[in-house]
Amino acid sequence: MTYSKPQFALAGLNERQREAAALREGPILVIAGPGSGKTRALTHRIAHLIAAGVPPASILALTFTNKAAEEMRDRIVALLSRNDQNGEGEVDENAPKQLHQVPPKAGRFTKRSGSPISSLNQSFIGTFHSFAAFILRHEAASAGFKPHFTIYDEGDRLALLKEVMKELNVSSERVPAAMVAGVLSALKDDLVSWEEYEGRDSTEFFPRAVARIYEAYQERLRFANALDFDDLIFFAVRLFRAHPRVLERWQDRFRFIHVDEYQDTNTSQYELLRLLAARHRNVFAIGDDAQSIYGWRRADYRNILNFERDWPEAKVIFLEENYRSTPEILQAANRLIAKNQNQKPKTLWTKNKPGTMPEVRAHEDERDEAEFVAAEIASLHDEGLPWSECAVLYRTNAQSRALEEAMLERDIPYAIIGAVRFFERREVKDLLAYLRFLQNPDDLLALKRIVNVPARGIGPKTFLAHLGGQSARLPPRDRAKLERFEKLIERLRTDMAGRSLAEFLRGLIKTIGYEAYLADSLRDAEARIENVRELVSVARTYDALPIGEAATKLLEDIALASEQDALKKNDDRVRMMTIHAAKGLEFRAVFIAGLEEGLLPHAKSASNGRAELEEERRLAYVGMTRAKERLYLTWALQRTLFGEVQVNMPSRFLRELPEEVLAKSGSVVDDEALIIDGDT
Repeated sequence: MTYSKPQFALAGLNERQREAAALREGPILVIAGPGSGKTRALTHRIAHLIAAGVPPASILALTFTNKAAEEMRDRIVALLSRNDQNGEGEVDENAPKQLHQVPPKAGRFTKRSGSPISSLNQSFIGTFHSFAAFILRHEAASAGFKPHFTIYDEGDRLALLKEVMKELNVSSERVPAAMVAGVLSALKDDLVSWEEYEGRDSTEFFPRAVARIYEAYQERLRFANALDFDDLIFFAVRLFRAHPRVLERWQDRFRFIHVDEYQDTNTSQYELLRLLAARHRNVFAIGDDAQSIYGWRRADYRNILNFERDWPEAKVIFLEENYRSTPEILQAANRLIAKNQNQKPKTLWTKNKPGTMPEVRAHEDERDEAEFVAAEIASLHDEGLPWSECAVLYRTNAQSRALEEAMLERDIPYAIIGAVRFFERREVKDLLAYLRFLQNPDDLLALKRIVNVPARGIGPKTFLAHLGGQSARLPPRDRAKLERFEKLIERLRTDMAGRSLAEFLRGLIKTIGYEAYLADSLRDAEARIENVRELVSVARTYDALPIGEAATKLLEDIALASEQDALKKNDDRVRMMTIHAAKGLEFRAVFIAGLEEGLLPHAKSASNGRAELEEERRLAYVGMTRAKERLYLTWALQRTLFGEVQVNMPSRFLRELPEEVLAKSGSVVDDEALIIDGDT
């Protein structure tokens, strides 16, 4: 595919964005400050490559959330569509058909087959983990899996770990399953297999217990034809290392590699990228070291700082013009982040009109703080600000209680991001377990979940006999129950043929009588039935795919979903979330609550050396730069957390900000408590 005027993809960019988007060959690092048009530069670059004749199938773009991937894709489609509609493009009618991508939504692409828009489907635009799953499904035989493997989420992983520990007689009191899960996750992120970990000499109880659990856990996953979240990239890297020809094939397929939020990559993601890009060296990395806030997830901000060491011929471009925030907000954010020593220095600036200075508010306690936040949001709403343009951010989820109560008292609609997610609800997981087992008959966890839902009278002994192939020894009554269940599964597999995914789910719900089961067994059945019907609505977005592919993609997207994926554009409610969850979002008014020593910076981070303290400062910086027009920084002299009353000092981050960049006020706190550049 070629365009007569590929420069259309550079229209509307500023000088630095244009420079980044126009570069084609070699390694490129773009340091993009918050609100500087990072996604714009990345998507225009991909559109420019396609317009200049680069085959879409050779383009790979990786990010960290489905939401970010979908936004990237939508923007590229809009660029190509606008040019195509203007008659400036020359279309290659022989362009290859769709290979893989985020599932196309019905009615989304209206152009004829082979157009610039439909051919974009040959690219891969998605998350690191969805890309790794894509590779492993295509190379299943070489990787040692069956193509329809299941991806276990955090709940599945914990459930399996508990079973393994019980079988090994490892006490969950001495060795908590959640702690083991964290250790295994870290080992896989560092590309350490169970064999390598077992080989490490240790006489201590915990490492020896973890070694036994790791081996047994991986064996159980293999038996179930399943991988957990961390296995995806781990095994993709092992595949590429063990099979050079497989690696070469994918290196030649994806010659142009784009990485969003490069500062958030961990060891395994870094290695996956290094292997893929080593042959052609066309890697476009964009991100901001000052926004690296996921060290606790094993993200290593040094990857972006060391990019020029890894790729000596790299071109480095800085995006510093901010399109989001007022000059006053940027001035405060710049002064804060300048205190960090390990960074690529940059200064955000903007042509936006002046606004109000960030406001610091001191409060007597968390109740007083919450009442102020709710009252101010109500006032802003009265002035015409939509609820959804207000965000309340905090360091820990435990802070939300008082804020929720204040919102409820004023009848302010709010949504907590990071609470129990839709796909984690019992009724949704029940139906998804049916889908999982139908796709992967080796998935024992899914079978355990569905065998008695709705109740069929199949007890533990009967089920164990079935698993052990001893059903013939059971009493006739118990055998009959198992036979009815097996016939149900056969019927459901038959029903899948020729149906869309949504149609099949509707039929499944009716066949097993699931809504009646909920109505008979649960008090909140009505709300749960609504969730069941919402799942069918979600499934409709995959109906353009064959049902087997649609089911696999739905299950994969759910297993890899992030907190932000639950956000709805037209949901007019105040957003409440941790600062970590707010990364990548923006709001006209932002409240950061709990700016106190021990909270932000967190007590653990403040005592663990400069590196962790600098990450806490980056976290505050990320929170501040979510604000477009109004920024409120609040703290309380005392706060009750986990049943204990704490007397607080204002955060050192407040004390690091000069008085001329802030507006200070208080409620019932005396004036001396507001002197934040000294002692309270």
